[in-house]
Amino acid sequence: MQTEIMKSNLCEYYNKEAPLRNFNDKAEWKISQRADFCKLIKSENKKTLLEIGAGTGDDSVFFMKSGLKVTAVDLSPEMVRICIDKSIEAYELDFYNLADLNKTFDCIWSMNSLLHVPKSDLPQVLKTIHSVLNKNGLFYMGVYGGLDLEHNYIDDFSEIPRLFSFYTEQALKEVLSYSFNILSYQQMDVGRKRDFQAVIMKKK
Repeated sequence: MQTEIMKSNLCEYYNKEAPLRNFNDKAEWKISQRADFCKLIKSENKKTLLEIGAGTGDDSVFFMKSGLKVTAVDLSPEMVRICIDKSIEAYELDFYNLADLNKTFDCIWSMNSLLHVPKSDLPQVLKTIHSVLNKNGLFYMGVYGGLDLEHNYIDDFSEIPRLFSFYTEQALKEVLSYSFNILSYQQMDVGRKRDFQAVIMKKK
């Protein structure tokens, strides 16, 4: 029940945010992270990519222009509509039901979406991600964190609460290592209240 409330809140919040976020500029550090992952993808001759929590589809468009066949999913129907308007193959789908795509992928990109997964649910979600990733597939997970905290957050622009789950380096590596080999881990000060954690993994 709590998971359904969490998903409903996220959907409502991001539906309202979709028009504004469609015109936001992307931070340079996010652009750099994306470019580095794309370079790795190309070096391993990967062909297909799934973006989880695609938002307005800017990253999906980048990967498409880089020659990848991209599928995007998001919980918000408004975000999915914007993605489809950009000629992205996009579906309204949450973290828990990726198997419903009936596809597998060479790589998966998730920028600041899995931080909305309750800590108790993350192992289940990671197993689902593992199941749709091809052998030796690459998985990028970027989240704010650096400390141990799970809470509902209400910002200055909306009364809709959003769940955020933050992890220490040790805790995040521990939960990820059950299903993936960690190739690289970065923890960066990006000028926010929380550090940013970028993890690149390969399917075990």
